[in-house]
Amino acid sequence: MADETQPRARIPSLRTIAMPADANPGGDIFGGWIMSQMDLAGAIHASYRVVGRVVTVAVESMKFHLPVYVGDQVSCFCDTRKIGTTSISVHIETWVRRRQQHQEYLKVTEATYTYVSIGENRQPVPVQLRESGEKKGEERNTGEQE
Repeated sequence: MADETQPRARIPSLRTIAMPADANPGGDIFGGWIMSQMDLAGAIHASYRVVGRVVTVAVESMKFHLPVYVGDQVSCFCDTRKIGTTSISVHIETWVRRRQQHQEYLKVTEATYTYVSIGENRQPVPVQLRESGEKKGEERNTGEQE
């Protein structure tokens, strides 16, 4: 796990509270629920960059660093990694603030999700970017070691 004490991005793509319905009998939140929140956050992030609909096609290097507990404030922070011909790769870090320690962030998971731009027939189409300064084929180095 990287020695980080604060998320890189300042505004999360998604923020929610982990609820009892999302936990196992031991009180830890299911990993699948966390992955689902990350997928939603990544899709929101991608939709601000790509015109039209995007769908998830891959999750790479999913790492669970720490457990998430009921009551944790869960925040997903996203960063565009690469924009391809029909796809966009988004690195997502999930950080929590524990119920009793509202000021301290802890990184609990991270992964890179790939989304494909699709047309009305649900088939891949070339990425059409919104006005943001990013370019197709551009890879972004966030300073993180792969």
